[in-house]
Amino acid sequence: MAESAAPAAHIATATATVATAGADEADLEVPLVAPPPQATIRALPDRHAPPPGPQVARVRIESSLEGALVAATDPDVGPRLSQVVKRVLVWWIDVRRDLRRDDALDVVYEVPDDGAEPVAHALWFTSEKLGATLSAVRFKAAGDAFARWYDANGEEVELRLVASPIDGYEQVTSLLRDGRGHRGVDFKAPVGTPVRAPFDGVVARRNWSTRRNGNCLELHDTKSGTQAFLLHLDKIEGAVRAGSRVKRGQVLARSGNTGRSTAPHLHYQLERGGKVLDPFRVHQTRRRRLSPEDLDAAKAALARFHDMRAGSI
Repeated sequence: MAESAAPAAHIATATATVATAGADEADLEVPLVAPPPQATIRALPDRHAPPPGPQVARVRIESSLEGALVAATDPDVGPRLSQVVKRVLVWWIDVRRDLRRDDALDVVYEVPDDGAEPVAHALWFTSEKLGATLSAVRFKAAGDAFARWYDANGEEVELRLVASPIDGYEQVTSLLRDGRGHRGVDFKAPVGTPVRAPFDGVVARRNWSTRRNGNCLELHDTKSGTQAFLLHLDKIEGAVRAGSRVKRGQVLARSGNTGRSTAPHLHYQLERGGKVLDPFRVHQTRRRRLSPEDLDAAKAALARFHDMRAGSI
């Protein structure tokens, strides 16, 4: 991996013991990865105004991830940074059950001036359960609209669904297994992103309980009996009505931010016989690998953030 000098960063270290686990996930603003801007080591001047530029939080788990990050940062940044980090860790472990005392996490992050949630650039997670230290960097590959998390080998951290109802999304922000009790998968996506049929089937319903669901569709797979629910849509194609037959991959609608939605996203839910199904178990899945050129750039970015992290030891 390429090594290069990196500017120092504000460093916070903490171990915390708290009684409860982290708060629910929140939608993430996804930045582009670029060489970290200049930063200097400094004392935290105001717990309500973190210093600008990249910072390093080093934590060791005593009880909860959120508690450790609150102790390392502050009561405002800690809970929000915890949700950002969990969206990466959830692809490696069950965050509620698999965290162990003395597991360690280092994360390079920034707090935007506009009050948006923290931006994590890179992280290193040492897990007793996995018996390994895993690392990941947020990187925007050539030609991609959004940055993604990649491991040190250039493989995506997130799984992708084959025959997904949406492709042009930024990040999966909610999973059935993330501990929130959510009944579907949430894909953070700009309003207007095409939403497609995940299988051949029939439209069962269009636009019901719109105060909660917003514009929405229910599809039935007549062969398997699977029902698919697509919620918070912006627009639905005029020809897509109850009773319409649809083909897998057919554009049915555009993603939106309607109903009880706090940010643009698609809610995708599967059921069969009244039982909620995990789309990541029903669909085939895949992970994308970076091209050799992008892999070199991602490794260089991770190395720069590693230098920043090393300055905190």
